Amino acid sequence: MGDAGTATVTSDGERGLTAAEVAERVADGRTNDVPPRASRSAWEIVRSNVFTRINAIFAVLAVIIFSTGHWLDGMFAGLIVANSVVGIVQEIRAKRTLDRLAIVGQAHPQVRREGTTTSLPPHEIVLDDVIELGPGDQAVVDGEVLTAEGLELDESLLTGEADPIPKSPGSPVLSGSYVSSGTGLYRATKVGREAYAAQLEAEASKFTLVNSELRNGINTILKVITWLLIPAGILSVYNQLTGRQALPDALRGMVAALVPMVPEGLILMTTIAFAVGVVRLGRRNCLVNELPAIEGLARVDVVCADKTGTLTENAMELAEVRPLAEEAAAHDGEGSLAQAELALSALAAADKRPNASMQAIREAFPDSPGWTASETLPFSSARKYGGVAFGGQGSWLLGAPDVLLPEGSPARAEAEEVGSRGLRVLLLARTDQLPLPASGAVEGSGRPGAVVRTSMPPEAPRIRPAALVVLEQKVRDDVRPTLDYFAAQKVTVKVISGDNAASVGSVAGQLALPGADAPVDARTLPDDAERLAGVLEERAVFGRVAPAQKRGMVRALQSRGHTVAMTGDGVNDVLALKDADIGVAMGAGSPAARAVAQIVLLDNRFATLPHVVGEGRRVIGNIERVANLFLTKTVYSVLLAIMVGVPGLIGLEAIPYPFLPRHVTLTGWFTIGLPAFVLSLAPNHDRARPGFVGRVMRMAIPAGIVIAAACFTCYLLVRPSVTAGTTTEVQASTSALITLIAIALWVLAIVARPYAWWKVLLVVVMMAASFAMFALPFTREVFELDPGNWDHTWTALVIAGIGIVLVELAWWVDGWLRSRQD
Repeated sequence: MGDAGTATVTSDGERGLTAAEVAERVADGRTNDVPPRASRSAWEIVRSNVFTRINAIFAVLAVIIFSTGHWLDGMFAGLIVANSVVGIVQEIRAKRTLDRLAIVGQAHPQVRREGTTTSLPPHEIVLDDVIELGPGDQAVVDGEVLTAEGLELDESLLTGEADPIPKSPGSPVLSGSYVSSGTGLYRATKVGREAYAAQLEAEASKFTLVNSELRNGINTILKVITWLLIPAGILSVYNQLTGRQALPDALRGMVAALVPMVPEGLILMTTIAFAVGVVRLGRRNCLVNELPAIEGLARVDVVCADKTGTLTENAMELAEVRPLAEEAAAHDGEGSLAQAELALSALAAADKRPNASMQAIREAFPDSPGWTASETLPFSSARKYGGVAFGGQGSWLLGAPDVLLPEGSPARAEAEEVGSRGLRVLLLARTDQLPLPASGAVEGSGRPGAVVRTSMPPEAPRIRPAALVVLEQKVRDDVRPTLDYFAAQKVTVKVISGDNAASVGSVAGQLALPGADAPVDARTLPDDAERLAGVLEERAVFGRVAPAQKRGMVRALQSRGHTVAMTGDGVNDVLALKDADIGVAMGAGSPAARAVAQIVLLDNRFATLPHVVGEGRRVIGNIERVANLFLTKTVYSVLLAIMVGVPGLIGLEAIPYPFLPRHVTLTGWFTIGLPAFVLSLAPNHDRARPGFVGRVMRMAIPAGIVIAAACFTCYLLVRPSVTAGTTTEVQASTSALITLIAIALWVLAIVARPYAWWKVLLVVVMMAASFAMFALPFTREVFELDPGNWDHTWTALVIAGIGIVLVELAWWVDGWLRSRQD
């Protein structure tokens, strides 16, 4: 099932809609018109990048400057265009990547129309469509059950109800729930925006940066800056407009003071860094359902990995059917190979939605013996076995030997010996009857005369082992380098699997995973969360883990302060994927697993995870570098405005602001803007650490104080000669600007550490460009610079040298404090 083809049905209602009925519903608008998973529209991206608070501030200041006739002083208005264009281009690139990957990774329900099962995208479903359900499928619309064979739906993602809910014909189906076991059909009764989970799905699918520690840290910083800007801005406006300057000059000074206070590129660089990350990961077939997941995975210190489909290939091959000679002799030859193969072939034929193990059996025994199923017990991850009763051929079970057999059984001992070699082992056994539900209830089935059993009864039936079914799984070639990467990054990997503990330990041993020699059977784990957390801290390989236990193990690790990533592909992984800090699903996994995961590896390669970690670390590390530059500028701009404004406020002679708006633009280009853009996109493998706000402010505040104090000191020293007429105002401003740019470039050099050749080249180019601005006649004229008074220039350089020493000292002290904290 799953490919287009004919489907056996028992009533006209189960055949599905006709083409004419579908066309009628499409014409009436009764379709599943939920907006696609993809990101914001192009217009929303344009609007959010153009109509921003920062652009509005700059636009007002630009109008003020243009009204004075000094057009070159309005160059900062180019930031409005530059910020908007760069942001729009990068977000649209990210949007296209998300759109493409979302379509590739989209779940395609199996829909019956005119008796044929077809895989359709969710938006093509119409009202009254008949949809098939199997293990791991997620309901995409609301509906009503038509037939059920052991069908159990997990609605925990919607209602919080932890236990799967049995469904019978007539039972409701809520969109967003998923099949934990069994199969069935249901009819769509609510589609589109009327469906239960439609609004949640649309909201969760938006291109967003919310719930990001990095983003939240930046917002906290900006809130503090906003409160500082208000008094500093008012003081600057008052000082410039009440001095002895002509109005145009006062307005220029006011704008020059206000413009650098706004960290205009910080949010932009953050958005660009995330958007570029989405594009880069998209090239590796990695779908990021929630953008903060890029950042979040970089902070992970524990990765919980499922075995099947993650460490090993998802597909299996039947290696051997091993008759149990001792058991066969005790039970009149019932363990014979021929009988076992017939039973396996019949079991495979009766399973409408085979898992990987049953698919391998079906491929090995494709010819059905024609046995008629009278009762079924669907396989369940929690139960770890399933079975079918075949009329005159008896009842057969297939499942985990250590679940179906008691300790001390020869068959169980043999199974554990085979499993210890890394093979998956299932037990084929006969039984007097299939296990009855503990409650005595019997679920209905879509097949007349068939009964579906759902769980083990209080008195378990007698089980007679017939054969061991040995399946081979291939360890993925790229897993070992991935584990080595995590080990080097001090990220602990724990294998949490539903398979036999010895088998899981063997696979982990092949990968040289620490702790593989001591696998833990999860059935022996304590229920107490604190004791469970202690075991998880000490051990690394766990087998026979039930779905609810996986969730409990994730929570236990989180209780010890760990940031946990969970990888998986099956329906048994859904709860753990949902509760983990970062859920990572395989593209070939169940639709339910893909739906709850923040990251989907569409190429099913565990080896893609290091690239996601690398992108997260690039984003976090580079934005921290960039934030240092922007916030240093904000700090020295606010302090310099206060220093200049205080004398006039207390009745002393008002001091004009030392810089023109064009000077501010010049400084921003070479000490912040261009370097920040390069640094925000560059490789960065520094491990992510908490405390982003504290680290940035420990760098930005001392550096900002030093730059503001040095500039103001230089300006005060050279200003008397302006009053005396021996120096022009332009020369005084140039001296202060030399001091500012020299120290700001040194801050750039510090932020660029540790050095690589391209970082050295970046700093050297910015220094050379800054020097050229002062040295070339054309640029001196354009930017109103005059370094011709060598006494003042030397004064500026000496003060800059002192400032550089102080900034360097602050950096070393901060590094010493960090080392003590670590």
